[in-house]
Amino acid sequence: MRGTGGGQGRDARGTRAVHAALPEPLRDAVDDFARHLASVRNRSAHTVRAYVADLVSLLEHARRMGCTQVAELTLDTVRSWLARQRAMGAARASMARRAAAARTFSAWAHRERLLPTDVAATLASPRPQRTLPTVLHADQAAQLMEAPTRATAPHTESAVDGTGASGSDRRAPAPADGPEDPDRAAGAVRLRDRVLLELLYATGVRISEACGLDVADIDHARRVLRVHGKGGRERTVPYGLPAQHALDDWLGWGRTVLAVPDSRDALLLGARGGRLNPTTARRIVAGYAEATDLPRTSPHALRHSAATHLLEGGADLRAVQELLGHSSLASTQVYTHVSVERLRAAYRQAHPRA
Repeated sequence: MRGTGGGQGRDARGTRAVHAALPEPLRDAVDDFARHLASVRNRSAHTVRAYVADLVSLLEHARRMGCTQVAELTLDTVRSWLARQRAMGAARASMARRAAAARTFSAWAHRERLLPTDVAATLASPRPQRTLPTVLHADQAAQLMEAPTRATAPHTESAVDGTGASGSDRRAPAPADGPEDPDRAAGAVRLRDRVLLELLYATGVRISEACGLDVADIDHARRVLRVHGKGGRERTVPYGLPAQHALDDWLGWGRTVLAVPDSRDALLLGARGGRLNPTTARRIVAGYAEATDLPRTSPHALRHSAATHLLEGGADLRAVQELLGHSSLASTQVYTHVSVERLRAAYRQAHPRA
């Protein structure tokens, strides 16, 4: 059973601890706004936390300027708060997010009649600096996919499980008839690592989406995944034969070795049997990339690589948008820039009059 909804509810209800110094009317507004983001806008727990933190910072600034009611908030107050954040060294991306949080709160407060006007409607924000994503070449991606089958593959998880795994990722005691076979467990972990890498590259799913997959989300007959994405949106994503073979090996043997009663329906398991933690998964990807002498690679780099290779292979931009679960085509268009950069680099290297 998935726990995303409960997490959002806890974030919406548990905001008072971070804004205890605010006057009660402002505290109430923060709580109501958090509930609106989680329940009505269906924003992720991460987004709720970020927006609430930005709003508390804004209202603390407003309080220092004498504001005790939401109705007293003005555009000048918001602008002076952003100017102070910039003076303290906030990055352009952080500034853009804080301005977006202020606009979202202002619009909500106006609809709720807490503000007489939408004071931040005209608020401008800096464009976040856009950097081209890291992308592996196709041969590098293939090299990474094969890394778990090599004898020299790193044991990336052992250093993580003691501190970074989730609380539910606890290995059950060894059976009474003897200790667990460490070689079997290590082999199962390698099968898990292989299916993790194959799915990330084959489907372009986010690491949180991959770790959130259940066994029932795999449709072997049609060779597709049912992915639960941002904002509760569900999409169907196809995968290829290499990923299918990796899934067959993992589900046919590897998962059984690692599974414990707490594993429930989770597809990807940690070494101790709980659902694989995204932090652990990131270290697994980075560890295999390092062991294979590849550039520093993250799960997000594999997502970028999958999208870029699809476009370079002739896939339609709208199809890639659907595959990645982007709500806006503008988010997908960055990958066309990557392809153009590669084309330009090849031109400069190869053309005699470049």
